[in-house]
Amino acid sequence: MPYTKRRRLVSSAVAVTLGATALAACGSSSDDGEAQSGPVSLTYWTWTPGMDKVVDLWNKGPGKKEQITVTVKKQASGDTLVTKILTAHKAGKAPDLVQAEYQALPTLVSNDALADIGDTVGDAKSKFADGVWQQTTLGTDAVYAVPQDIGPMMFYYREDLFEEYGLSVPATWDEFAETARKLKKKAPDKDLTTFSANDSGLFAGLAQQAGARWWTTSGDKWKVGINDAATKKVADFWGGLVAEGAVDNQPMYTPAWNKALNTGKQIAWVSAVWAPGTLTTAAPDTKGKWAMAPLPQWDEGGSSTGSWGGSSTAVTTDSGNKAAAAKFAAWLNTDGEALNALAKESGIYPASTSAQLSGAFTTPPEYFSNQPDFYTKAAAIAETTAPSAWGPNVNVAYTTFKDAFGAAAKNKSDFTAALDTMQQDTVADLKKQGFGVAE
Repeated sequence: MPYTKRRRLVSSAVAVTLGATALAACGSSSDDGEAQSGPVSLTYWTWTPGMDKVVDLWNKGPGKKEQITVTVKKQASGDTLVTKILTAHKAGKAPDLVQAEYQALPTLVSNDALADIGDTVGDAKSKFADGVWQQTTLGTDAVYAVPQDIGPMMFYYREDLFEEYGLSVPATWDEFAETARKLKKKAPDKDLTTFSANDSGLFAGLAQQAGARWWTTSGDKWKVGINDAATKKVADFWGGLVAEGAVDNQPMYTPAWNKALNTGKQIAWVSAVWAPGTLTTAAPDTKGKWAMAPLPQWDEGGSSTGSWGGSSTAVTTDSGNKAAAAKFAAWLNTDGEALNALAKESGIYPASTSAQLSGAFTTPPEYFSNQPDFYTKAAAIAETTAPSAWGPNVNVAYTTFKDAFGAAAKNKSDFTAALDTMQQDTVADLKKQGFGVAE
């Protein structure tokens, strides 16, 4: 992606000259964040459960030695937190540190709410897969956050029912489609899986795996490619399966979906590394009957996956102690003791590659006790995470996805038309905000 650090991802300074309604940057009390001497107190906004217990390890250990104390302030997640951060930043009162989902980073950066902490945490790059680290640099030579947790996508299937119906684990998406059709012929009352129009993050991850770049920049303008060739391929694939009835068209995370998983009416699920926790609740009667495999590939012999979920730790431009905050962010997401605590207290799957094969991840999830190599496979899959390309109005694209694809899935109509609607609405919103848009 043709970003440069100077532009700060089509920064708020540029956006203002273009008439953007984005909040203007207020700056911080010191440019380098190191003006204050003596004890330092930092505030961290996060939604992660148990984070206070993890931060205690810092405050009693490295933080005590360096005289840097961190206080956790529990927050809501998603767009609610992004809005709160930007509101606080407008008043020059954002906290020192924030937890931010990867897709929210461009919004925060374009509003000049996040500091470039590359000089402090740049050495941490080797701790993460390239595709994961890229999500915190946004393709620039700056570093806007340290990766915390990730959601590499995988294929989950009922091992016992695949054997019963003579099905093979699909290595390609063509094989996936044939598997869905084969199951329908053998057991018309069952579905391989469902296409859920409620889950924009799932579709975004599938498009990412296919090579999609939904937002890029051209000069000082945004370029939107939601209906690019890669995403059209994904939309056509799933739309075709829904239209022919090879897969279900019902949303996930409903009582009906839970029942389908628990009774074996749906025998596979395209999901992410966090799926065992969901299955434990949704399908308790099928514990020990599922297995995990890499996501099917578009090309035979390929090795790529998308992301569904994940977040990072960022330092705000309002912080008067950016260097101290960056030290904590690096410790939180690369230190072995901290990562083990995050796994235990917060249930996260770490972005750090070394942590993915240590501590809590040396034994499989209890639900997958039948697959001892669960986390070994997961770590190998995570290494193949494809680069992403997020923009400043992901929320608009996601909302339109739910509306347009929801109607298309329900009516079994053209998914490509729904994709074009996503493209049009996202471009229109950028222009409405005042961003320059390259056609």
